[in-house]
Amino acid sequence: MSLTLAFDIYGTLIDTQGITLQLSQIIGDKAPEFSQRWREKQLEYTFRRGLMRKYENFGICTRNALDYTDLWLNTKLSDSSKQDLMAAYKVLPAYDDVADGLAKAKAVGFKLYGFSNGSADAVDGLLQHAGIRDFFDGIVSVDSLQTFKPNPDVYHHFLDQSKSEKEKTWLISSNPFDVQGAVSFGMKSAWLRRSPEAIFDPWGIEPTRCIDSLSELPTLHGRL
Repeated sequence: MSLTLAFDIYGTLIDTQGITLQLSQIIGDKAPEFSQRWREKQLEYTFRRGLMRKYENFGICTRNALDYTDLWLNTKLSDSSKQDLMAAYKVLPAYDDVADGLAKAKAVGFKLYGFSNGSADAVDGLLQHAGIRDFFDGIVSVDSLQTFKPNPDVYHHFLDQSKSEKEKTWLISSNPFDVQGAVSFGMKSAWLRRSPEAIFDPWGIEPTRCIDSLSELPTLHGRL
């Protein structure tokens, strides 16, 4: 029985902390703290805009978060540096296990989709740059709904766009809020624990499965 895997992109396949090297060339030792805070504010802004129903796309949320973090750390970035960082965000690297994990999932007959808060064009560009676009049957963005994960509507949208059945579809994500959103909606979800220090939110909404590497994806067979 074929499964559809919906892959979160930012933080799951693509390393958002890959921006740290470029940041270090601009602000030195503050780069790791800046990168982490930028990511946290980016996600916070999607949650807030979703709740307020004041949608701006993921790229705008990312730029707003960049501006906030610059003020928070008093790094006084120039407009040119901010433009360079936003450009670098479009070509972030994939994690080391991604290509092999996707190849193994494809080999056992899974249908693979990118599923992201990012725009379809931005996600397509990231996957192309990382050399992994050809593994995917398609890309589903929340952009057309003008809201963000973990709104239940976006998971329904994924099923509609991918023509998948809920009971045969898994979300693969390293972001607990995304995993909990999918499970709450009724999908299955594998939490990709990319760090031993990562903590899953103790809400009582648990992932269907925890995995430490994308190489474990073929083991999802038989877990319907």
